[in-house]
Order: sequence, then structure tokens, then C-alpha cells
Amino acid sequence: MSVFFTSDTHFGDPRVLRIDRRPFPGLPEHDAALVARWNETVGPGDTVWHLGDFALGPPPERIAALLAALHGIKHLIVGNNDGPATLRAPGWASVAHYAEIDEGGHHLVLCHYAFRTWNRMGRGVIDLHGHSHGKLKAMTRQFDVGVDAWDYRPVTLETLLASRRRRSGPPRG
Repeated sequence: MSVFFTSDTHFGDPRVLRIDRRPFPGLPEHDAALVARWNETVGPGDTVWHLGDFALGPPPERIAALLAALHGIKHLIVGNNDGPATLRAPGWASVAHYAEIDEGGHHLVLCHYAFRTWNRMGRGVIDLHGHSHGKLKAMTRQFDVGVDAWDYRPVTLETLLASRRRRSGPPRG
């Protein structure tokens, strides 16, 4: 079983098509593509930490249907656009504003918002966040897990860490 991280899916939120210039002709195509990419990436027994802004606008039945359609055991770290219908939706294994977990030999701080400093950052703790839609310059050991930064799909910690190693390595060809 794998553990994945994601954020800012914004299901049902038409603003992301305009503000974030997501490459979908409309909201139904956007939502369908994000569900498909999630399920191509995540298996039914995998765990997904969604770091906020899951959905904005859909009625509670639609939010519940989206959660049921997505593979994995899903945890929500609340974002600024997660309303009561999202927070109360069946399908979340947990709902919190902040979490600290151990994964892959690393201690992680999880929050919707990027921190300037975080618990034990000087001791190698990694900060995962959303909210910035891939537009915020990262700090050392800090990663934006939002769908805008990761091909509209969840990402593993291993992939996040490898992305920095590739960028900081020697120039290629």
C-alpha cells in the first residue's frame, strides 16, 4: 500500500478554470479528468492525504459521490475553500486542520497553507502544503502537493523528494 498527497482539486469550482487556467473546456471535464487521474494513480487500498480545497460549490450529495468514486483511504486537511458539506461528507477517514505523520522514514508536517517555519524544520522535518497552486517558491524541505504542480493527480513522498534531487543535480546534456 502506498501513501499519496494532493490538494486543491477544487471539484465543482468554476473559478479554477479561469484563475488557474486549468486545461479543461468546462467544469464537468475538469472534475472527470481529476477523478480519472486520481484513480489511475491511487489504488483502492492506498492512503491519500488531501491537503485542502477538495470541493467548493457542489451539493452534499455530489461531494459524497466524488469521495465514493475516488480510490483510497482519504484523509482531509481542511483548506480555506472546504465548507461544511465537504467537512461532513461521508468518506473521510479523518478531518483535521493540521497533522504530523511519519512516512518513508521522514516526519511530515501537513497543512493546507505553506509555512515559513514549521515544527522541527531544523531537524529535517518536511512540510507538505497546498493553497499556492504551484506558484509559490519552495523552501528547503517544503513541497506544494497541489494538483496544479503534479499533472492533476496525487503524488508520493518519494516522487516529491526525487523532484528536488533531479533539479539540484548536474546539468543534463
